[in-house]
Amino acid sequence: MSGKLFYGELVHLTEEEPETMVKNFTKWIQDTEMARMLSNDPPRLWSEKKVKEWFEKDIEKPREDEVFFGIRSLESDKLIGFIALDGISWQHGDASVAIAIGDRRYWSKGYGTDAMRILQRYAFQSLGLQRLTLVVYDYNPRAQRSYEKSGFVVEGRTREAMEREGRRWDWIYMGILREEWEALNTASSSPSPP
Repeated sequence: MSGKLFYGELVHLTEEEPETMVKNFTKWIQDTEMARMLSNDPPRLWSEKKVKEWFEKDIEKPREDEVFFGIRSLESDKLIGFIALDGISWQHGDASVAIAIGDRRYWSKGYGTDAMRILQRYAFQSLGLQRLTLVVYDYNPRAQRSYEKSGFVVEGRTREAMEREGRRWDWIYMGILREEWEALNTASSSPSPP
């Protein structure tokens, strides 16, 4: 199992060279639909230089409260996105999750759900965390379904927290506890009754 810690059924998590992440992230963020799903800021175009500055400032510096991975397809070994734990509270065993599948060709095909399951296994088994939290925007039901498939439950919402395209949208807060993750994984690994 230890050799396969960062492997799932469709993807594996990787430590990427900064140049590789910058090049790919710059390409992904040019897709305004991807940018819209990733951030509550208005979509904007980022140059490779700006992405590199952000990456060097926020991602490359070693931080004890953050873990960042690239997501690569098992089939092609193509870098298709990223996933991270941020704001890890070691005292309380809590962390926030951020994920993006940057290449549209891999949307709605289970790659994000698979990456999330790998990250959960790492967070709960290797890091000993107690809970994971994330925020999804109300206009992204595809992501919400993916998170539910990996065991996250809705814990609350901030109503009309943002405006996008002339409409108000909620922020939906979701979480999963270690015990919930363990129950899901025990149930999925149990043999089917005859």
